[in-house]
Amino acid sequence: MSTYDTDDLGDGGPASAPRSFLILHGWQNHRPEGHWQRWLAGRLGELGQHVVYPQLPDPDDPDLEVWLAELTRHLDALRGSERVVVAHSLSAVLWFHAAARALPGTTGVDRVLLVAPPSASVLAGLSEIAGFALEKTDFTLPGPTRLVAGDDDPYCPEGAGTVYGDPLGVPTQILSGAGHLGMDAGYGPWPAVLEWCLDGTARLTARAG
Repeated sequence: MSTYDTDDLGDGGPASAPRSFLILHGWQNHRPEGHWQRWLAGRLGELGQHVVYPQLPDPDDPDLEVWLAELTRHLDALRGSERVVVAHSLSAVLWFHAAARALPGTTGVDRVLLVAPPSASVLAGLSEIAGFALEKTDFTLPGPTRLVAGDDDPYCPEGAGTVYGDPLGVPTQILSGAGHLGMDAGYGPWPAVLEWCLDGTARLTARAG
């Protein structure tokens, strides 16, 4: 199936789950086994939360407008007492675009975690995703937002705090040696992100070991 949804699982989360999570992947990501987002979707589902973890169209050669339309569609499907978005890499930049346009559904989200957004300078140099490069950061993000990134992320050499955190006024945590917070940096199971999902006051820390 193209969307991981705990309602589709025989023993998955109940329809009246207290929280609803939308987990969004990045460029060239086909929701592989071993990635922290897939692990997170599974753990939240096991805990009875409603989880939507869609495969976004054409992840190797994505189109911004198509992804924005998909984002709006999935935001419309969120329900529960708290609606939470967790976006990694290119989808973190997708969220910036949605916020800048004040797309329907963005204001209804209670919490957002943006993980390792690539900088505009890097995006502009990659033809497949150059259209995602954010030109301005003069908009206001809807609702509480947290940003976490590695201090050695090759996709954001200027630093996520400098590029996004400071201009947008987003609380930013920088993790030492975390790279792009992907599988190549060892980010399979990541207990801290699960803790944040269950408690928005939890601090995002690097994986152990």
